[in-house]
Amino acid sequence: MVPDAVDVLVAGGGASGFMAAIVAAEAGVAAVHLLEATAEPLTKVRISGGGRCNVTHACWDPRSLVGHYPRGSRALRGPFARFASGDAVAWFAEHGLELVEEEDGRLFPRSNSSESVVAVLRQAARRAGVVLHTGAALQQVSRREQGGFQARLRLAAAAGAAGGTVNVVCRRLVLATGAHPSGRQLAAALGHQLIPPVPSLFSLALAGQPLQQLAGVVMDPVELELRLDPDLVEQPRHRQSGALLITHRGLSGPALLRLTAFAARDLKATAYTGELRVNWTGGQGPDAMEALLADLRQQQARRQIGSWRPWPALSRRLWLHLLTGAGVDPLQRWADLRRDPQRRLVQALTASCYRVGGRGPFGEEFVTAGGVDLGEINLASMESRLCPGLQVVGELLDVDGITGGFNFQHCWTSGWLAGMALAAADPVSI
Repeated sequence: MVPDAVDVLVAGGGASGFMAAIVAAEAGVAAVHLLEATAEPLTKVRISGGGRCNVTHACWDPRSLVGHYPRGSRALRGPFARFASGDAVAWFAEHGLELVEEEDGRLFPRSNSSESVVAVLRQAARRAGVVLHTGAALQQVSRREQGGFQARLRLAAAAGAAGGTVNVVCRRLVLATGAHPSGRQLAAALGHQLIPPVPSLFSLALAGQPLQQLAGVVMDPVELELRLDPDLVEQPRHRQSGALLITHRGLSGPALLRLTAFAARDLKATAYTGELRVNWTGGQGPDAMEALLADLRQQQARRQIGSWRPWPALSRRLWLHLLTGAGVDPLQRWADLRRDPQRRLVQALTASCYRVGGRGPFGEEFVTAGGVDLGEINLASMESRLCPGLQVVGELLDVDGITGGFNFQHCWTSGWLAGMALAAADPVSI
């Protein structure tokens, strides 16, 4: 049962909500009640990273860390100066979870299982005295003239109890509802402007599916350049480099996901159409490729072109595909490669062009860009500048990071700041 009156009500049992509730309770705030609309909290933590949970990233300098956020980067300098990746690692270590760094900088629990992260957060909440209510959703909220908030909760039916609605008064309210539309509606009802949400971190489909037969091929690194209609967007070109995965519908992988994250709003404005140029060499220019192929014509003169790739890391399947596209017979010897076919091959290696035919499958996007405008939030405390006593954390804010643990880091940071501010806040009579 939810009491008629509580000190702190946290709406949303995800990463940022748990962090805010735990930090506040550990710092001495009494009667912290955490609401989760579903039967199980921390679902996103549980399923992220293929069930491993990429908790954060080994980017220790806050000045560098902000560069991984397409939306919110400059504004996050202050919050990250107080609680960044190193602080998150230390916080989890203090609560019994060791994180291990992988070669690419991602940090996972040593158990390699997201269940360890879920267990630590739930245990920390219990020990701190946080009261968790599952099947309880914040349905409506309003400010009270005398201070605090009047909230209406929708309770799911449980064993031995019928569902329904209850009214609760709280001194302070934390919205940690993630990207769910209900959270945006609640924030708007309390006076906030919402930046329209758009998908971020998604794969791209290619018109005509020209690479379908190469599904599963990974190239690392490649260089990507996305060219959009300059009449529709202010920034018609976006570039990224890194690993690229070819899928049945188009392209994915870290480099492509970073590209779509930074280009999310521009892609939305162009209805997810444009031209994608891929440099399969990882950054070599046409002159360097011309020289490399010229050397192969001499040094591997008697070898068949299809069986001797320009460099070992070049996927054989991709190489044969590029040869066919350039009109080069894979059975031909290197010595017989003529100048015009060689130029076409250099073009294919350094600047293959594909038409973007839309986003990947619906629901594949990992993050949403948009939410509460950061200008309306005091980022030192995560408190609303428009509605005293209200704090907004996590994905409900107009902040999103690229893949690699950065979105979770923002959740830990904003939740920690909110929890510390709750502990330092003056009492509100209700």
